[in-house]
Amino acid sequence: MALLNFRKRDHAGFEPVNRDVVSLLQGYSIEVMPRTAAQIGDFRALLPEGTRVYVAHIDGTPIDEMVHTARRLAEDGFAVMPHFPARCIRDAAMLADWIARYQGEAGIDQALVLAGGVAQPVGAFDSSIQLLQTGLFDKAGFTRLHVAGHPEGNRDIDPEGGTTNVDQALLWKQKFSTETDAEMALVTQFAFEAQPLIAWADRLQAAGVTLPVHVGIAGPAKLQTLIKFAIACGVGPSLKVLQKRAMDVTKLLLPYEPTQVVAELAAHKAANPQSNLAQVHFFPLGGITTNAQWAIENGGESARPAQLS
Repeated sequence: MALLNFRKRDHAGFEPVNRDVVSLLQGYSIEVMPRTAAQIGDFRALLPEGTRVYVAHIDGTPIDEMVHTARRLAEDGFAVMPHFPARCIRDAAMLADWIARYQGEAGIDQALVLAGGVAQPVGAFDSSIQLLQTGLFDKAGFTRLHVAGHPEGNRDIDPEGGTTNVDQALLWKQKFSTETDAEMALVTQFAFEAQPLIAWADRLQAAGVTLPVHVGIAGPAKLQTLIKFAIACGVGPSLKVLQKRAMDVTKLLLPYEPTQVVAELAAHKAANPQSNLAQVHFFPLGGITTNAQWAIENGGESARPAQLS
């Protein structure tokens, strides 16, 4: 049984906090977009000092807005990791310009390198591997490079289903991680069931992919909002968890919280410390403030940059 301690939540009294969950939430990261970040007056009032904040690049967002958001967050003391979506980058010159701007104007030295959700590439790149092969991140001295993981598969990469191409790409990235000085990790798409995530991470380790896994978790949100985003983002079998909940009229209007999936992941990590499930990455689909408050109530306020992995 997980050990419990207690923290004051409100005037109603004390609520138990699962220590395994507190441990898993140490060093959690969170994703923002420029337009949502602009609505937050002070991130320092919401997030632990040094939190890694990913700046998501949505197709059509000007690079000026991306760099401005990254600079603001960096100046507030956060570890900022902008997205570099291959299919939105025209050529090596454009990639070099983005790297130089993030580095020169915001002091950024880390990146999430991914293919991106655009159906048709705008230029020469259509995969994260191609961006990594340019050597431009290494040349710029980026100290950390994260890449995407897809526990439920990705039909953009494996159109017929399955995970053959995704698995081959991960093996390539594992090998690449031994050839670069940058620290690397896998950041997954969000899912709503713990066991498939655990099985996927275990399968990767058995295949020789030992990169730390930062598990994507959808933050608290209205059920309808989550279902919309899950379908748009290609979430696979775990979507049935939301669909089942939607059929229960007593729960339909209640906000979803990731309490159960996080608790199950935390219990597995506590029982299997050798697991490559390293930490949590939040997608704040119900709002940054709502997600940050949930993390605080579950012990995430004690995360510190030294515990980032």
